[in-house]
Amino acid sequence: MTRSTRKPPRRVAVIGAGMVGLSTAWFLQEAGVGVTVLDRSGVAAGSSWGNAGWLTSSLAAPLPEPAVLKYGVRAMFNPSSPLYIPPTADPRTLRWLAQFARNCTSARWNRAMQGMLPLIEGALTAFDALEEGGVTARTQPADPLTAAFRTAQESKGLLEEFAHLRATGRPVDFEVLDGAAARDSEPVLADEITRVVRFHGERFIDPAQYVQAIADSVRARGSLIAEGAEVRTLHPTGAGVTVAGEDYDAVVLAHGAWINRLARQAGVRQIVQAGRGYSFTVKMNRLPEGPVYFTEQKVVCTPLGDRARIAGTMEFRDVTAPKDPRRIQSLVIQARTLLRGAQLDDRQDEWVGARPCTADGLPLIGSGSNPRVYLAGGHGMWGIFLGPVSGRLLAEQIATGQPPEALRAVDPLR
Repeated sequence: MTRSTRKPPRRVAVIGAGMVGLSTAWFLQEAGVGVTVLDRSGVAAGSSWGNAGWLTSSLAAPLPEPAVLKYGVRAMFNPSSPLYIPPTADPRTLRWLAQFARNCTSARWNRAMQGMLPLIEGALTAFDALEEGGVTARTQPADPLTAAFRTAQESKGLLEEFAHLRATGRPVDFEVLDGAAARDSEPVLADEITRVVRFHGERFIDPAQYVQAIADSVRARGSLIAEGAEVRTLHPTGAGVTVAGEDYDAVVLAHGAWINRLARQAGVRQIVQAGRGYSFTVKMNRLPEGPVYFTEQKVVCTPLGDRARIAGTMEFRDVTAPKDPRRIQSLVIQARTLLRGAQLDDRQDEWVGARPCTADGLPLIGSGSNPRVYLAGGHGMWGIFLGPVSGRLLAEQIATGQPPEALRAVDPLR
């Protein structure tokens, strides 16, 4: 933490017990700040639970990109499409979609990528700090992480993206294999796979297990995690903020796709839209050697214990909407053609989680118009990967009163 003559706050409330909120609480404890965590459900009950768990600097990028619009508007309204936009008359969602579309240009993507880069560069060291500080869970090497394609042409977009990343200062360590060598590199791949791109130096986790381990560490250091505590309003006072009837010096909003209401009270105009992902787990005749990504189909497969988690899709829908069984069935149909030996008729842990997405693809990390109200959210698909580094940097800002340079592009009031 940066040293400062400013006296850090004594008590901070963190709203949200997912990866982002608990990481912020943990790093605040490192700075000597007393913390109480409040969550409407429980630890890892939101988008942290069924996440694929990938910690990959090679693939982390802002969601709005030119390829999204090229994908085709008609496809986006198909319930079986990897990217699905249900018909809606909600003006807030329509406004967000219009803003999102405006950001799907190369120039804006490159600008957002530059803003995200400091978080990506510090992401894995933040995980290392958690583990060195007593969190008992461990990241696992994704050696390798495999992107699989039916044809060489399908891989063109990913390889072009790597060229863009190289231009932004992010060289990717990868190799390309074709034909039999591609299939032999990962025995769970179906026969129709003819090309793979193998990444090196990446990691992955069991997200629910890891977030629970952070929660255990936060509790062991003397802080309270109050589950079933929904916060509907904030009450600023002359000396701080009253949250759920208790007085605190500051509050952190880190409750994912539920953040809009309280963020508006903090003067934040950015809309956070629920980008819902689906997953389930299955037994396999043989587990993959490491995580597998079918980029054209937007389907991923992660080995977790003795099962594989199959996840994917992006569905822009209200955070409270029920699970859509068509989205699970779409994943099943795709997995049947892509994976060998997956027992897809014996699924467990079917899940939908609302990933918090901003229209420009950058998270919201920093203070609102009230300097005692902070935000840590809007990470889209990358909340698991960028949660610890976001918490570390925000804890530094709260403790010192000085926003780190790495947070300049993700100011919630931008």
